[in-house]
Amino acid sequence: MKGVSHTMAAVLRQVVGETLRGLRLRQRRTLREVSSSARVSLGYLSEVERGQKEPSSELLAAICGALDVELSELFREVTDTLRREEKLVGRLGSVPGVEHARLHPAPGSGEVRGPQARALGPVAA
Repeated sequence: MKGVSHTMAAVLRQVVGETLRGLRLRQRRTLREVSSSARVSLGYLSEVERGQKEPSSELLAAICGALDVELSELFREVTDTLRREEKLVGRLGSVPGVEHARLHPAPGSGEVRGPQARALGPVAA
C-alpha cells in the first residue's frame, strides 16, 4: 500500500502543476510575471508547474492569488482531471496487458495534454 500512496502523491503533484500551468497559459502570462506577483522564485514556480516540487498550501494560495483564481477553482480542475484519469484507468485495467500508467507524458517529452492542451487547443499530428 505504501507504493500506491507514493504513486498517488506523484500524480497529484503533477496534476496540480499542470493545472497551474494551464491557468497561467490561458491568461497568456509568463512564469516571470506570476512568480513576481506570487513572490516565489521563477525556478521554484517552474518546478511546481512541472510536477517536480509539491507546493505548501501557503504557496498554492499565493500562486492562485497571483493568477486571480480561487484555490477552490484550482482544486476543482485538479479533481476533474483526476476523476477522468481514474475512470480511464479503471476501464483500461480490465484490458489484458495494459498496465496502470499516468495518462500524461513524461516531463520534457514535448507532448502537450491535460490542462495545457485545453489552453493551447488541439495539437497537429
